Amino acid sequence: MKNFSLLLILVFLFWVNSFAQKIGKYETISPASSNELQTLVNRAANETIEKFASKGLKAENLAVSVVDLRNPSQLKSANFRGEEKVYPASVSKMFFLVALHQWLENGKLKMSPALQRVTKDMIVDSSNEATQYIVDALTETSNGEELTGQAFEKYSFKRNVVNRYFASLNYQNIVINQKTYCEDLYGRERQFWNEGKNRNYLTTNATARLMAEIALGKAVSASRSEQMMELMKRDWEGEVKDADDQSHGFTGIALKDLNLKGAKLWSKAGWTSTTRHDVAYLETPDGLKFVICVYTTNFAKERDILPNVAKIVLGNLAK
Repeated sequence: MKNFSLLLILVFLFWVNSFAQKIGKYETISPASSNELQTLVNRAANETIEKFASKGLKAENLAVSVVDLRNPSQLKSANFRGEEKVYPASVSKMFFLVALHQWLENGKLKMSPALQRVTKDMIVDSSNEATQYIVDALTETSNGEELTGQAFEKYSFKRNVVNRYFASLNYQNIVINQKTYCEDLYGRERQFWNEGKNRNYLTTNATARLMAEIALGKAVSASRSEQMMELMKRDWEGEVKDADDQSHGFTGIALKDLNLKGAKLWSKAGWTSTTRHDVAYLETPDGLKFVICVYTTNFAKERDILPNVAKIVLGNLAK
């Protein structure tokens, strides 16, 4: 077992070195903290908490990160509880999307009509089944009966490959190794989940950073970032078929309430019985370009909390 553990360590170091060599054109960003933006983010969070206090909203139920992209050479950021680890629900699919494009760029996977369809379904329709397919492809694993000993260690090592990829890009304080489900987990999936001790966690800081890297054309490559953006483009002014879809049920509410005709929205939302999240990149006719990520926990049915934060940021960022 000691020899096997040593082998795992050596393989891990190989993987880290491999990623460092193969991330290619990926340009990571490090936005500077802004006192002015921090004041605005604090105001947005505190005013929202106060507005919904009668419903029990507290600071612990909210996390917010904002990145100002108006000057790409001088990116600015601020956050409210931005390093808090939160279960991300379907927002995790954006991370799997970036990893998929890196695998495609490196030749580890090849695009096919089937893979193109499943990628679209994962992001546009937020399909959990499509996400399960993508995770299997990324990690070269599949579900089945429970495993023991070295077989389970090997399986677990493979399932953490996306974690290692983002670690190579200096993403910290996140766990991104689990599929998304509509119902329950079974077999080795539940074994790996370990009764919730090994579940996905993201921070709004990490999530906002990734969206910013995609929006700026820096994630994997400019052309691949453009492809990812196309999948996350939301028609918030279009026909409403589902009031809680990704175009109309999250940050899009803020754009509608403020009547920001012509504003553009790209996003990835997450919604469960206990969480309601969104990360969005917005461009407005008056020149605003920014990423906002809002995570709310234990208020999944309160659809106005998240857009309330966004409205305060939108209404004051230009000032």
